[in-house]
Amino acid sequence: MARLPRAIGENLHFLCAELDGQLAGLQSYFEAPATGVAQKVILRAGYSDNLRARVHNASQRGLSARKLGQSQRMLLQNMDMVGRNLDMISRLARRSLIHAEDVQRKEMLRPEVYPKAIKSVRRSIADILPAIEASESKLAVAIGQSKGRLDDLYDQVFRTYTRDMRKSKQTEDLANSLLAANELRRMGDALQSISEGILSVNIGQSVQFERYFTLRSILSRTDANNDDLELEPLAETRSGGAISSVKSRNESVDAVFKDGALQKVREERAGVKSWHSIYPGLAPKILSYEKRGQSAALLIEHLPGRTFEHILLNESDLHVSEAQRALTKTLRDIWKRTRTDEPADMGSMVQLARRMKDVRRVHPDFGAGASQLGEVDLPSFDTLVARANKRERALKAPFSVHIHGDFNLDNVIYDPVEKKIRFIDLHRSRYMDYVQDVSVFMVSNYRLQIQDGPIRSRIAGVVCDFHGMVAKFARSQKDRTFEYRLALGLARSFATSTRFIFDRAHARRMFLRSRFLLEQALSCPPGKEERFKLPIRELFSD
Repeated sequence: MARLPRAIGENLHFLCAELDGQLAGLQSYFEAPATGVAQKVILRAGYSDNLRARVHNASQRGLSARKLGQSQRMLLQNMDMVGRNLDMISRLARRSLIHAEDVQRKEMLRPEVYPKAIKSVRRSIADILPAIEASESKLAVAIGQSKGRLDDLYDQVFRTYTRDMRKSKQTEDLANSLLAANELRRMGDALQSISEGILSVNIGQSVQFERYFTLRSILSRTDANNDDLELEPLAETRSGGAISSVKSRNESVDAVFKDGALQKVREERAGVKSWHSIYPGLAPKILSYEKRGQSAALLIEHLPGRTFEHILLNESDLHVSEAQRALTKTLRDIWKRTRTDEPADMGSMVQLARRMKDVRRVHPDFGAGASQLGEVDLPSFDTLVARANKRERALKAPFSVHIHGDFNLDNVIYDPVEKKIRFIDLHRSRYMDYVQDVSVFMVSNYRLQIQDGPIRSRIAGVVCDFHGMVAKFARSQKDRTFEYRLALGLARSFATSTRFIFDRAHARRMFLRSRFLLEQALSCPPGKEERFKLPIRELFSD
């Protein structure tokens, strides 16, 4: 672990000592309630707040340093958080006393319960500095587990007091007694946050308490030593999950830890398994799987190579061409090997209509209503989508293939050593119209928020080459409505992707392309879709 600055260490030491004194007073009060004891604790509010401020200021001074490593930054941020939560416990102690003082019949403040809860908090606070100084994760876990004990004690009090409220006239005293107990319960939340802060410093990435247990549990099923873990952040999903590389300080663990909502992780697992049976070697291996409540995690093989996005933005033209050729070859092979004669309905307009609320939360003025240009009436964007939906429902793809389902640039890995393409993030894989993947891939190129001229030209070139490859495949499969369906797929992807783009000008360019494509598709007479052609070069050039 990075070195703890002296100013932070000293003030955390004083803060823990001050807090223990306040909690000792709180404990004495609940053992023998007396207003004088309560006032002594309440009047010490400024002491803990001043010490918390000193920890915060020292952390901010450290964070403002020019040369600051990731581990030191993680340490400073989390020590600031530890200080804030220690001060929060002090505030909760005072609130508990205020509620307790409002209780007229002090015997309702059960002396066998309240002091027990406070003792548990004091023991945890005594462990905080040793856990920080020794980078001791087991001690940090013990601190976080105090939340469960405090919750149990509160539940016991809650059941008793709510039962008594039904048959007692002293409801006000019972309510204040319960409020006092609730403030003690909330100390468990603060202690768990402190535990998470220490664990985050120890493993090198922000981690929630339950996620830490999931990680340890999932690694216990492998040969890795999980006593001294480190995580390196790779990505955060929009649904709240996280993706990290995993290693120990003594040995490399060639794996990626991915956790999130149970349903999504299950879908990812099923997607990976389906690719293993359909096209072996394309998807990473699943090393372990763990389910905890409504969340789950996977430990997945770490794939060598770079994402297509990284190659496109950072590598030479030669490397880009090499990756393109490998991708082209892989996709054609997948599509031919998994082709079935089952017609496929992409449903891109249904997807677009469903996403427009999210789009307008970011860009409220995107196509909200009809307008007029001179004497020409312009239908609203939603009207165009509804009309295009009717056309799309009557126009299915003539066959299905197994698709990736979320075919963005950063979900494609190219290994230049093996000259091999691999896929990741496979929770949406299924049999579907291949145009679904094609349109997503093309727009994921365009939506990159890089405005450098040569890079934008490279992006346009990659998209045009990719389209040429797919169009050739479509002709070989006698898919005569490919271009028309692609127009609708691109319209969907251009519009829905704007919810991830805050750059107003770039988002507007994408939205206008979506509207243009819808208008072009609708201007094509029904029954003439086979003759429809897209101006690809113009669409993807700025």
